[in-house]
Amino acid sequence: MSITSRIRYDGSLRTTAIHLPSNNQISTDAPKDNHGNGALFSPTDLAATSLGSCMLTVMGIAARDRDIPFEHIECSITKIMASGPRRISEIHVRMEVDQQWTTDQKEIMERVAVTCPVANSLNPSIKQNVTFNYSE
Repeated sequence: MSITSRIRYDGSLRTTAIHLPSNNQISTDAPKDNHGNGALFSPTDLAATSLGSCMLTVMGIAARDRDIPFEHIECSITKIMASGPRRISEIHVRMEVDQQWTTDQKEIMERVAVTCPVANSLNPSIKQNVTFNYSE
């Protein structure tokens, strides 16, 4: 089993993560509501954003494998925090789909999205509110 990433603390509540297989980097900053500058993604922003990214990725795989058109899709993420202890309590994912899908294709793609690996890995106490907005 190989190491996925290495993370260093840069000071001033910032970190830099290096994806070892590609050498790509992501930096984080504590959010303003938790003593930071909010100048970069926070670690909890990345956790919430990972949900949407994972959904789009597995939907892309499903679309490719089933010849479903998949060019005009994006999503927005809203992260809701709670306290006692501080944690993500809800993640709202709004999928914007500008594709002409059949009812069956919509059902397949929606099911694939909400069962992505990140969705299945998050603590069940985190409410995942996923909506699909079809512009037809």
